[in-house]
Amino acid sequence: MFEGCGTALVTPFRANGSLDEATLRKLVRRQVEAGINFLVPCGTTGESPTLTRAEHLRVVEITLEEAHGVVPILAGAGGNNTAEVIQLVRELSAMGVDGILSVTPYYNKPTQEGLYQHYKAIAAAASLPIIVYSVQGRTGVNVEPATLKRLAAIDNIVGVKEASGNIGQIASVIHEVPESFAVFSGDDVITIPLIALGGRGVISVASNEIPAEMTELARECLINDFASARELQRKYLPLMSVNFVESNPIPVKAAMAAMGLLEPVWRLPLVAPQPQNQAKIEGVLSQVGLLSDRSARVAG
Repeated sequence: MFEGCGTALVTPFRANGSLDEATLRKLVRRQVEAGINFLVPCGTTGESPTLTRAEHLRVVEITLEEAHGVVPILAGAGGNNTAEVIQLVRELSAMGVDGILSVTPYYNKPTQEGLYQHYKAIAAAASLPIIVYSVQGRTGVNVEPATLKRLAAIDNIVGVKEASGNIGQIASVIHEVPESFAVFSGDDVITIPLIALGGRGVISVASNEIPAEMTELARECLINDFASARELQRKYLPLMSVNFVESNPIPVKAAMAAMGLLEPVWRLPLVAPQPQNQAKIEGVLSQVGLLSDRSARVAG
């Protein structure tokens, strides 16, 4: 069900900071029409820490409505309070999502045994497929390969979004887990090597801007056409990189605003990019041809 490119969707807000439901619908339709393989609403790229529970559920509801069952929905449900995560997972399960992406607990920095017990408890709470999200740079805790091997033995823990940026660790993870356990890149820039090692795809930030192109890059890797994938990588590497010139999702939302896709609004503690970084973002957009077709991208 989950393979290829999935978009870690941004959450659009109006100028007054409220959820922009109309724009969210347009963004989801744009993704589906571009052929995206699956969608990930309410991950950390979607500013989930600043969403109320009602908003979180509403974003997922809208995504489900606009996807029309054509594209699987991997809903975000993570946090550092296991009991609260379990309750959210149960609510999302009742809504009909296809799976859950759950980021590791942040700040309280559990041990490897604590991580195992956290995910085991979440998996026991619902029969949905669960994908672990390991991103030590933002949470302060790493899910080690040996822990993922243990988690892979739980029937409905089916994969990991690996965002350590450590190719050696990624290779170890793929070596330790069963072939049926899906390993996704959490970094656009290393999609090619991760799939070459045996991974299943990417959960992408850049596909907010270029859904068709990132889907094609993942597809080419999965059919071992790495020469074609490298051509796309050469063209869009500047975009993949500039998306992290400041904390995600600051740059990608600034880029999408410049493309006419949403209003440039973030919720505190996130703020607009520094002027010099805004200039870098717009320079890259121009370089890769994403400003010239602005009117076409706004349509619909």
